[in-house]
Amino acid sequence: MSKEQDRVTRYKKGSLTLAGTVMLGTGVMIGAGIFALTGQMAQMTGALFPLAFLAAAVIVSFSAYSYIKISNTWPSAGGIGMYLHKAYGNRLPTAFNALLMYFSMVIAQSFLARTFGSYTMQLFEGDESGRMVPILGVSLILVAFLVNLQGNRMIQGMASFIGVLKIGGILIFGLVGLWIADSISVDFSSPGDAGAAGNFLGATALGILAFKGFTTITNSGSEVKDPKRNVGRAIVISIAACVVIYTLVGFAVASNLSLAEIIETRDYSLAAAARPALGEYAVWFTVAIAMMATAGGILASIFAVSRMLAMLTEMKLVPHRHFGMPGSIQKHTLVYTVALGLILTAFFDLSRIAALGIVFYLIMDIAIHWGVLRYLREDVQAKAWVPAIAILLDLLVLGGFVWVKLNTDPFVIGVAVVTMIAIAVVEQIFLKKSENSRQSGHEKPHEHNH
Repeated sequence: MSKEQDRVTRYKKGSLTLAGTVMLGTGVMIGAGIFALTGQMAQMTGALFPLAFLAAAVIVSFSAYSYIKISNTWPSAGGIGMYLHKAYGNRLPTAFNALLMYFSMVIAQSFLARTFGSYTMQLFEGDESGRMVPILGVSLILVAFLVNLQGNRMIQGMASFIGVLKIGGILIFGLVGLWIADSISVDFSSPGDAGAAGNFLGATALGILAFKGFTTITNSGSEVKDPKRNVGRAIVISIAACVVIYTLVGFAVASNLSLAEIIETRDYSLAAAARPALGEYAVWFTVAIAMMATAGGILASIFAVSRMLAMLTEMKLVPHRHFGMPGSIQKHTLVYTVALGLILTAFFDLSRIAALGIVFYLIMDIAIHWGVLRYLREDVQAKAWVPAIAILLDLLVLGGFVWVKLNTDPFVIGVAVVTMIAIAVVEQIFLKKSENSRQSGHEKPHEHNH
């Protein structure tokens, strides 16, 4: 195989059905959201956390509009990388924001992996040493990597099977939890300043992290059957399903645990809520569902994010090295994605992983909406007021979240800022070199250049 052929990324058109695409989206959303974020959101905003999930759903509904409009016009396996390129051309905003999305998705994998470890250790009375959670998380990522090497049909089949089981299991948990609770009414009084507006906005930002898996669907664009109809449908169905499930489970947890208990067990709050309600067998059931949900989520996330990085590589927006590896770019980006995920899983705890993810994601999300508003509105036939409201809502919750973290964990905001500066500097140097190369006649300039 020649070097040029080796660099070609191969996508199978029509290899993902509507149901399979929905399962990929909900696989990431449900795995990341309900199992670990419930306790973190309760810690931030008190017993108002079920309402923070609903507020996040409203914001994501406005956000989804831009993604649906673009994907209906230009379905692509590059997803968000392609969306940004359509808006900003071969320039720094495209590369910078696409890499923010890439890192936020890798962070989501690590979040899922550590959640898997936290829940699994509940079968063994917890992880007092602190070592088993990252070891289990790393192991799960490696297994997901091996499955992803098998191709689309295997991924879709496993994601669909796991998706059906976990959604059914979570619904059973939520319904039974509400049925046997002393009272469905939840104490909405929050201790101290936990109910302050900034804290509620911060918790809502975390809630958005639970829904952002819908963007996974956009990265599978050209592989979905009838993508101009089914990508938008899959996004709407995934968000609607998660609204129902998150609300149900949020109230079930709040009805069975006190606020202090939810916060204390924040990394495994669903398992903790099952114990007083239904006993040890329920804990086993909940842990099994959590293990399936997080495993399915990692499978879907690795699938999508490696394809996005491959597309950015082919668009000459990010540097690429083979490091002597055989196979296509798609296989190489799979290796890079897994390696980054392993590092984060081994060295960062859940709350810091979540914080980095939401900061990167919201900044990228604002760039998508601005791109639609400023450059693509006529091309995709979008109404201006929807992305405008999406930008305002994103800025509102991002401001609230950063404010809370500056007061409680400024280190993680520092890491986010330093990482973004590093991405911008490296990308600016790389794009400048690429521009010089094009001017020397080695490459044709791209048609979009705003």
